[in-house]
Amino acid sequence: MSSVFDADVITLVEKIHWLGNAGFYIEGPDKMAVYIDPFKLKNHMPKADCILISHAHFDHCSASDVKKIFRDDTLLAGPAKVVMELPYKMKVTSPGEHIDFHGISIDAVPAYNPHKNFHPPSDENVGYLITMNGIKIYHAGDTDFIPEMENIKADIAMVPVGGMYTMDPREAAEAINLINPKIAIPMHFVDIQKKDDEVKEFQKYCKVEVVVKAQGK
Repeated sequence: MSSVFDADVITLVEKIHWLGNAGFYIEGPDKMAVYIDPFKLKNHMPKADCILISHAHFDHCSASDVKKIFRDDTLLAGPAKVVMELPYKMKVTSPGEHIDFHGISIDAVPAYNPHKNFHPPSDENVGYLITMNGIKIYHAGDTDFIPEMENIKADIAMVPVGGMYTMDPREAAEAINLINPKIAIPMHFVDIQKKDDEVKEFQKYCKVEVVVKAQGK
């Protein structure tokens, strides 16, 4: 990792804070606060410029946590089922949806289980591909390893590794090796599932650098 671009990626990784489960807070350009699936937030967290929700399950779409960081001009986006869970004006996203927001590019991408009932394709749940200063961040949402990942191009990829509801560690590593980001960040392996040992297996099979974030901010 010697190029200027790689240095920029490393700098951005340092500004990505794992909140637990699939929740992240990203320090964006111009001190912009971007949240994905905020869950079990501390009371001191910055108010949000942008909140992206992947799907309506309680550990991803938490009304009490959104309330802590929402303000009148916050961009709140998520699939149609999320609208029924949150009492705020929001942008409904479905796979293929594109949003431009104050210099940040956001693309909603498919996230689903092909052969499980937890996250069926018919729900149109999403992951997000976020571009900041030319760097692409992929948050996979709750998903298995799906064919659409072949089209994902990202520099930083956050993927679930806990199994059962999502990819298991080997499947997640297979997805990462296909996407081939510069850095992979595992998620969805504690809090709900209590499987932090899965991270070691994920690291073993990944062919790219894995950064394991400490929980909390």
